[in-house]
Formats: sequence, structure tokens, C-alpha cells
Amino acid sequence: MTFTLAHLSDPHLGPLPKPRLAELIGKRATGYVNWRRRREAIHRPDVLARVVTDLKHQAPDHIAVTGDLVNLALPAEYAPARAWLDALGSASDVTLVPGNHDAYVARATAHRHLHWTPYMRGDDAAPGAHDFEFPFLRRRGPLALIGVSSAVPSPPLMAIGRVGGWQLEPLGRLLDAARMEGLFRVVLIHHPPTSKRSHYLKRLVDGARFRDILARHGAELVIHGHNHRHQTVWLDGPTARIPAVGVPSASETPPGEHDPAGYNLYRIDGGPDGWRCEVVSRGLVGSDVVETRREVLADN
Repeated sequence: MTFTLAHLSDPHLGPLPKPRLAELIGKRATGYVNWRRRREAIHRPDVLARVVTDLKHQAPDHIAVTGDLVNLALPAEYAPARAWLDALGSASDVTLVPGNHDAYVARATAHRHLHWTPYMRGDDAAPGAHDFEFPFLRRRGPLALIGVSSAVPSPPLMAIGRVGGWQLEPLGRLLDAARMEGLFRVVLIHHPPTSKRSHYLKRLVDGARFRDILARHGAELVIHGHNHRHQTVWLDGPTARIPAVGVPSASETPPGEHDPAGYNLYRIDGGPDGWRCEVVSRGLVGSDVVETRREVLADN
């Protein structure tokens, strides 16, 4: 039986709540100016609503969201983002990892986990409203959804990510355990595992160490956001290459700076002796959301 995983990212939910003057210090000041001058016109709630409506019409078995729900990490942004998550689906049907905008400033961490933890909790986490841990593992159908956080604060004009050594060793153990269970392993992370030289200021700074874990322990699929583009990069694995697939912002109106708003569907069937994974990209063309690309990532 085919299991369908939907993947959207970087909704950059608006409208932005009015910040207090005291909140516009440091990076938030430059981010606020950038939002008002440019990004507010690019990331539109009506576009996001069309994308989500189309996604729900496809009736996926599970939804993965790879970060950047908010914009400046203002305290008042997190509760509306939780309401958006609740409208998207229940915490058992939606899995979230945070992005760099969700960690825009260091003091944002408490707000993020206060409101979003149920969507970022592994199956084996202890119950409690504020329990969280990365990496985490969720089993859904034939899938092992492994959430990794690359969300860290960064200086103004930078959007770097970092996994950190404290996540890398447990990540290897989770990948091995899921392989032993015969599950199709999907790693969720906000930043792409590789970056072009031109993206130096928004790269995953320990990407080489993250890729080394994948090369040694394996995975069937890595999904991410951050670049606001459809992209597929193939990574080394222990026995076969691993596709790392990115999606556009789910709210970007054309003509923006990147690909128009869209999302992916991964249709997975088979088993550990031979998985098949087809990716279907759906995106905004004119005023409609339509299929824009179809590719087989694994068929063996």
C-alpha cells in the first residue's frame, strides 16, 4: 500500500504583529525593515491558503513542515503559528522541525517550545507539555520520520544553521534503529545539507559532519526548506545515494525572488528489500496550484 507524505516549508506566516519598540533591537531591526520593504509583499497569506487547500485535497497520510513558520521570532508570532499548525492537522498527523527564522534571536527558544512542542515530539518522549528533544523519531506507516534541528540564532544579514555534535551521535543511532526495523527513513531538517559558495552566509555550518553521519548510517530521503526552491541533491550513503530534496516557500507569490509557492508529495511503497519513492511537485501557476514535476527517486 502506498504511503503519501506531504512536505511544505517556509510559510513565513503573516501578517506580522506590530512589534514594540523594545523588541526591535539588533537583528530584529534589520529584519523588520526587510519585511516591510520587501518580504511582506512576497509572502502572502492568500497564496499560502491556496497551497494548503490543494495539499489537503490530495489527502496525504502525513504532513512534514521544515521550518520558518514565523519571521522575526516576536513573542506574539508563536501562538498564531500554533493555530495555523492546528488547522493544518493534529500533532499526530503533522511533524515539524524549526527553521532559522523560528530561532531568529536566542530568547525565542522558550516561545517556540511552549507553543509547538507537540508537533516536535518523538514517539518515545515522556509526556508533558514542554518535553522536547532533537533528534526525535516518529513512526508513521512504513516511515521513520527523524527530526533534526538546525535552528540557531545568527548575526544580522546571516541565516546559518547548525546541527551540533549533541545531535549527530543520537542521529546515527536513530538511523540504525530505524533500518533494523525495516522502515523507510526520512530525515527532516530546515537547512540543506549542501550549499553553493554564494550561500555561504546561510549555509549549514556543520554540513560536512551531518553528511558524514548519513554516509555512514544511511537514509532513504532527506527533506528540507530554507532556499525557497525546488531542488534535489544526491548525497553519499553506505550502499546507495540519498536524495536530499528541497521545496519552495509555501507562501511566495510570483514573481518573487525564488520559485513560486508549492509543496511536494512523496509516494512511498515497497519494503526494505526494494523501496519505491516517487516525488510529485505541486506549485502555483497563475492563480491555480497544479502539478509541475514528477520524478522517481528510488525504484529498486
